[in-house]
Amino acid sequence: MGATELTRFSDLSASPIRPLSQAEAKSVLADLRDWGRDHPEIAALHASEGPVRDFLVAALSLSPYLRDTARIDPGLIVRALEGPVLPAVEAAIAGARAAWDPAENGAETSEAQVMTRLRLAKREVAFLVALADLARLIDARLTTALLSDLAQAAVSAAVDHLLLSAHESGKLKLGDPARPSEKSGLVVLGMGKLGAFELNYSSDIDLVVFFDPLAGILADPSEGVDTFARIVRRLIRIMQERTADGYVFRTDLRLRPDPGATPLAITVDSAMLYYEGRGQNWERAAFIKARPVAGDLKAGEAFLKELTPFVFRKYLDYAAIADIHSIKRQIHVHKGHGEIAVKGHNVKLGRGGIREIEFFVQTQQLIAGGRVPALRLKATEPMLEALAKANWIDAATCGELVEAYWFLRDVEHRIQMVRDEQTHVLPETEAELKRIAFMAGFEDTAAFSARLVAVLKTVERRYAALFEQEAKLSTETGNLVFTGQKDDPDTLDTLKRLGFERPADISRTIRTWHYGRYRATQSVEARERLTELTPELLRVFGESTRADEALLRFDSFISGLPAGIQLFSLLGNNPALLSLIVDIMSSAPRLAEVIAAKPHVFDGMLDPGLLAELPTRAYLSERIEGFLSGAHHYEEILDRLRIIAAEQRFLIGIRLLTGAITGKQAARAFTHVAGLIVEAALTAVLAEIEAAHGKFPGGRVALVGMGKLGSFELTAGSDIDLILLYDHDSDALESDGAKPLDMVRYFTRITQRLIAALSAPTAEGVLYEVDMRLRPSGNKGPVATRINAFAKYQAEEAWTWEHMALTRARLVCGDESLVAEAGAIFREVLGKRRDPGKVAKDVAEMRALIDKEKPPKDIWDLKLIPGGLIDIEFIAQFLALAAPARGVAQPDGAMPTGDALAVLGPAMMDPNDLDTVMKALTLYTEISQIVRLCIDGGFDPKEAPAGLVDRVCRAGDCPDLRTLEAEIRRISKAVRKIFQATVKV
Repeated sequence: MGATELTRFSDLSASPIRPLSQAEAKSVLADLRDWGRDHPEIAALHASEGPVRDFLVAALSLSPYLRDTARIDPGLIVRALEGPVLPAVEAAIAGARAAWDPAENGAETSEAQVMTRLRLAKREVAFLVALADLARLIDARLTTALLSDLAQAAVSAAVDHLLLSAHESGKLKLGDPARPSEKSGLVVLGMGKLGAFELNYSSDIDLVVFFDPLAGILADPSEGVDTFARIVRRLIRIMQERTADGYVFRTDLRLRPDPGATPLAITVDSAMLYYEGRGQNWERAAFIKARPVAGDLKAGEAFLKELTPFVFRKYLDYAAIADIHSIKRQIHVHKGHGEIAVKGHNVKLGRGGIREIEFFVQTQQLIAGGRVPALRLKATEPMLEALAKANWIDAATCGELVEAYWFLRDVEHRIQMVRDEQTHVLPETEAELKRIAFMAGFEDTAAFSARLVAVLKTVERRYAALFEQEAKLSTETGNLVFTGQKDDPDTLDTLKRLGFERPADISRTIRTWHYGRYRATQSVEARERLTELTPELLRVFGESTRADEALLRFDSFISGLPAGIQLFSLLGNNPALLSLIVDIMSSAPRLAEVIAAKPHVFDGMLDPGLLAELPTRAYLSERIEGFLSGAHHYEEILDRLRIIAAEQRFLIGIRLLTGAITGKQAARAFTHVAGLIVEAALTAVLAEIEAAHGKFPGGRVALVGMGKLGSFELTAGSDIDLILLYDHDSDALESDGAKPLDMVRYFTRITQRLIAALSAPTAEGVLYEVDMRLRPSGNKGPVATRINAFAKYQAEEAWTWEHMALTRARLVCGDESLVAEAGAIFREVLGKRRDPGKVAKDVAEMRALIDKEKPPKDIWDLKLIPGGLIDIEFIAQFLALAAPARGVAQPDGAMPTGDALAVLGPAMMDPNDLDTVMKALTLYTEISQIVRLCIDGGFDPKEAPAGLVDRVCRAGDCPDLRTLEAEIRRISKAVRKIFQATVKV
């Protein structure tokens, strides 16, 4: 990427640029004639009157810097003309990298010699790259990459020289003087554009330097700070001191931690403590582009890897985004940055400029990079493409910003090529602006200005769409004033128009917020964010049914928040989420409690694909694995499991609440989350047990999911039913670790640790309540069951109800061979030919016992009502056990009740009965999933939030509660009759 099909200046068929004036062109021709006296190649060029001469005359007339460089060393023109450009540039960069090396340079290398070699290499690269760029032999992508390569080579050479010099003076003891940086522990990070391979033509380079005192090269470790600080001071001198040969790069070290109070080089441990404890949001943004450029590159990579949690947080304080954006607003207050112009416009910092594109990218990286590793790239163009690929931006936005970015970088380079000044400001005069227009290949300033303004406006529009959507009430809406002790009459009128029935109560509530009477509104910043948010908050709440009730529930919600700045900042930056907050507050207090306890669950809602993508097992697995990456300690793994499980259950719930998925899809997704979490927890538990007690010879473990976990029918509030199966070598007596355990205690310990891992309450909550009563012998038996004992029990002792439960048993995770053995046992037990009459009698008796022991509370107890969920589940389980005797093929493993009925029903039930049962199951599932998502406990229409009543009616596809109740009574009565007809005693 970066080079055109042309590789040498002799390939030019016409000059892509024009000289500034005829007088300037004649002056350059005179210089070429003079230089030709010592250089026949230049003399031949002067006499040629071809496109190459035309181009060179134009370039030198437009850039006084290039012309002065050619005066100092006309041989550069010769080198430019004699062959392909890129090999010449790469050779010069290689020469810079070797500038320190006595083996390459034939003698001991002094600092003065190193400085001279680096400056000559810089001069050559700058001259050749500028000419190739102006000739369009290379584009801005390659220009920036080559300049970055030169900077890295120069810094690396200087660092190697300084380390070798310190070694020779006895300050350091290098492991290998021929490779000074290797294993030195000296970390030199390139920041900003150097880190991203995006240096501009006259760029400063930003460096941060750390050292590891434990690397073993310090002669006196107590002098480490002084020794490396001196090395860095000499590095700055080598790079930026102006000599007769010029300078290499201006060097800036102000991005190091607390630059006003720290030495030029600090230890890696001190740096890590600073970033973890006091690191600022702007530093997080800066480190997105950081990379090791010199010194011990492996140590640099290790440092950045350890810093990743600081830069890319697993979840984010959204006030950070406001911080980043405030930097841009501060830039805009400077003169010349307030509006789009051409003359005097700053193409980097001004509106529509390069910085807006960089901020556009970086803020989204700060939001999403912790969860989506693909969004941790350094360079701007690949990051825009990654954002588009991940659906954070659309393809059109990506294309426009990529094109704009490189156009503006081209303009920036031409501004700097004029006099090699680190400036980004376009000239104020017409004559000088014409110089830039011609260098950019335009016919005149009018054409250049039109193109530039179009690009700047495109960037400004895209940037504004991301950051500056401030949805406010129009002045037509009326007053919204909440100061003072009394209600403002106009404000009450406005609230009434917005849809509130009790405006005085609403006004009083909002005054409570602004007086800081809640913990969440005690800080000035939190109140400011909430004040900015209030108009839109009121508009969205006002549009909901029973607006007063919804807003007062929101008030109750924020009154319990420990802090509010994160949530208020999130909602302020993402107005679309307000309507979702209204949904939650009006219908789902259970979800509201989750947000109050764990505000970070909202982070995942910024994923633009949230409502579009189904939460499949693969989708959820990727997110859970990504969140667990980097966690090594047992407790840390369990805490991360609790965090990601809560978040993913919440996000599945949001999809269900908004109608993006059905109740059945939600059940499958909740089950996938449980399965993945249980599998990760088992892996962690096994590692912990093995670390303490070793492995049990031949030991294998598998987990069986029973009940709703087995049949993919979990709800938001379900506990999970598990059986742990194990096996081991028959002659083994104990585990092989430092603290060996016998067989019973070893596998019991695994089970107990797993139950504790899943169900023990911590600061991050509980993963799942675990029920193991479905194991052989129930609560009286051992918590872990050996596979042969399980098989024997199921074949000889299990009751019919236990075989019914086995129809919903599914191997969730564990050793593959044991999983296969257990699956074979399930198939053998369930494939046994039973007396259908005996099975029917047992099933009917069990259902009658439940009717007696656990009668339903009311019609909304959809599980226990006659003709409810238990009846339907028992029908499916009866059919599964009776199928072998009737010659009907059984389901291939556990599956949802509806799927099992779809497999067995056509051969064993009346088609109309099957249709009725399937419709009832869908109705019950949709209602149950919504109810369990939104509230704890059963559904009572008299006590339920207004929004939940509406949602239950929608889930039941009925216009009102009375109609839905009648439908439930009708269909449950029909199901009970079908149950009695199917399960004939």
